Amino acid sequence: MRITPRPALALAALLVAAPALAQDASRAVAGGGVSVAGWTGRVDANEAKAGQTLQNAKFEKMGDGMHVTTGPAATYWNPANTASGDYTVKATFREPKYMAHNNHPHPYGIVIGGNDLGTDKESYLYCAAYGNGNFIVRGFGPEPFQVNGRRGETNAAVKKAAAAGETVTQEIAMSVKGDKVECAINGTVVGSYPKADLVAAGKLKSTDGVYGIRFGHNTEAHVSGLTVTKP
Repeated sequence: MRITPRPALALAALLVAAPALAQDASRAVAGGGVSVAGWTGRVDANEAKAGQTLQNAKFEKMGDGMHVTTGPAATYWNPANTASGDYTVKATFREPKYMAHNNHPHPYGIVIGGNDLGTDKESYLYCAAYGNGNFIVRGFGPEPFQVNGRRGETNAAVKKAAAAGETVTQEIAMSVKGDKVECAINGTVVGSYPKADLVAAGKLKSTDGVYGIRFGHNTEAHVSGLTVTKP
């Protein structure tokens, strides 16, 4: 019986996996950049280290809202859009062709509590939905931090696309209510978190700040109805 050396087996496994890994690498979007007046953005630190820039993703005005196509994972905001105290920020995200640019689901959602955005001291919190029924809540402070786990969680309120290439639409809202921060998707609160666990050393500076939107890499969606309301 012939025995294949373990290093050869490991190399073979790596070569099999390589096409899938390469397929999901952050791409560059033609004609990228931010073309909506007043808005700006920033790609994630790991994307920047890999040579990606904001020009490799596209943020544009389209119809009744804004259209985002990534590229590298990025966060977008208008410095004039701020919220403080108790408030709710919401928007509708329509993914025209689920997983059109990737080989597994990637998220998009709402950003709140943005402070020092665009700098190495930035902090913010986001809640984002995937077209497979999952959602994730995560923050950036001095370092990224998880709120509902590394891969998020499933909730029946999050809509699932019928299949790859099909349209899926999510209404996503983030609210600050007293000592709680909540994420609601399609009208249902899917996560509620003590503010004291979020505004802490190594996490958020405050829940007051700039609000905006967040997109994972290689993702496309139309964003409409981005609004902030007070109770």
